[in-house]
Formats: sequence, structure tokens, C-alpha cells
Amino acid sequence: MGLLGKTKAELAKYATVLKHSEKEAAELNDDFEPAVVKEKSEKPKTEDGVVEMITCSSCKKEIPAGLMKKNLCVCPECGAHNKISAARRVRSMVDPGTFRKLKCKVPFVNPLDYPDYEEKITKLQEKTGLEEGVLIGVGEIMGQKAMIAVMGSEFLMGSMGIALGEKVTYAFEVADKNKLPVVMFTASGGARMQEGILSLMQMAKTSAAVQRFSEHGGLYVVCLTHPTTGGVSASFATLGDITLAEPGALIGFAGPRVIEQTIGQKLPEGFQRAEYLESHGFVDQIVPRNEMREVVGQILKLHERKRWSL
Repeated sequence: MGLLGKTKAELAKYATVLKHSEKEAAELNDDFEPAVVKEKSEKPKTEDGVVEMITCSSCKKEIPAGLMKKNLCVCPECGAHNKISAARRVRSMVDPGTFRKLKCKVPFVNPLDYPDYEEKITKLQEKTGLEEGVLIGVGEIMGQKAMIAVMGSEFLMGSMGIALGEKVTYAFEVADKNKLPVVMFTASGGARMQEGILSLMQMAKTSAAVQRFSEHGGLYVVCLTHPTTGGVSASFATLGDITLAEPGALIGFAGPRVIEQTIGQKLPEGFQRAEYLESHGFVDQIVPRNEMREVVGQILKLHERKRWSL
């Protein structure tokens, strides 16, 4: 049964489920909690002694998993930036021992009664170690404290639903309160179809949070990674003060084939790729993955604020 078949009382829970009770608020004497950031353990060798290999998404060559991970999932043969887990991204960016996870428990809801949705979310949580499609916390990047949010394409393609929208919104609110800059790594297929129009509402919600944060003088640095599309690209992903991108990243709302079919015209070569968008002023700088930490650290240093409450 969908939303149209629910009573007013049942509908009301979707408006209140994200609000902390007074008791819960009293227990949150800190916005963050200690966290060990790690991804699903993978062995470099299988049981029969064969070295695990990873196929590059671009050149299709087989690369030893250990070498690929050491190279931050950038192919040593062709330089293609393959997808990287949220946990590995955080470890590559944040100074060791400085990361603390943002406290933001969002109850699961299935507004459309989508079949097997809760089971799928539970399995993904066990498989990826993520609560949702974004990992958020506070940490230091090259000695500069910041709120860092990393979307994980390994969790339902980083799709944005109620929980992800709430976490992103809360991250900006806590960053605003503590005078922290926000560093966001986006990777998403767009709004989550299992939650229907409520997932689309997160676009307005997160955009409003960014606007409030900006009005209070907060610095927002966005790093667009492959792919950043749909409702995420149409909301908080493209509202940064400084917009960076990884080489070759697909960035846009609808895919090239959908646009071509809609307008009946052939698109320019490389349309919606990071390089094309940089040449047209949409992206400020394309930064290779192995240089991202240093570049972001320099940006934070240039915009350093002297008032920290953490």
C-alpha cells in the first residue's frame, strides 16, 4: 500500500520520524562519536593462493587488488579513476586518528511499502559497513578541521532517500553551529526510486541547509566524483563555493543518451564529463585523486577561521 492508502496518523509519522525526542537530545552531549573507518575486509589472495585481481573499468586490464588499492583505485596502466569506497576515501583524506563520526541515527521508513526494501538496506549495511549512502564525520585534513561527507556508490549507487537527505542536512547544521567548513565528496545515481516523491523532497531540504550555512559565512567545498547525477547533482552537489572534480567524472542530471533522445540532437564530444565542464566554467579545477588531500588542505588553510568550538 502506498501513501494514498494511509491514514493521517500513519502519514504523520513520516513528518516526525526524523525528529529527536527531548530525551534523545539530552543524551547527545556531543555531536560526534569515535569511529574506526574501515571497508569490508578483502584478502589479497584466495584460498588456493591465487592473487585477487580487479578489472579496470576503462582499459579492462586485470590489476592486482593490492596494487589497485594502494593506488587509491586509480589504474596504474591507463590512469582511470575507478570507483572507491567511502571508507577508503575518508582514510585517504583525513589525518590519521582525527576522524569522529557524526551522530545521526535515522529510523528506517518505507513510505511506498516497496517490496523487500528493508531487507535490501539491511544486507547493504552488513556488506558495506555503512548505515546509509553517505559517511559523515569531523576530522582534520592537512591539519585543518572540517566536516567531511563522503557518498558511497557501493550503497544503492549513492541514491538519495529520506535518511541520506537528513544526514546531509544535519551535517550542515552541525557544521554551522561549530563554525566548521564542509568538504563533500559526491557520487550518486540520483534520487532513490523506492521512496518516490519523498526522495525528491530531499533536494529542497538539503539545498535550504546549504543556503543557511552559506548565509552564515560557512565554506563549502564540493568534490564531484564519478558519477554525480540526478537529484544530487541538481541540489547540494552543485552549490559549493569551490567545485573540484576528479578526472573523467560523469556530472549531470540526466544521462547523455536520455538528453539526445529528448532534444533530438547530437551532444558535443565529452559532454557532461569533468574536463568539458571545467572548460565551460562549471568546475573550478580537476584534481587527480592522489593530489586531492593536498589541494583540499590548501583550500581550507586559505579560508581558515580562528573560532573552533570543538
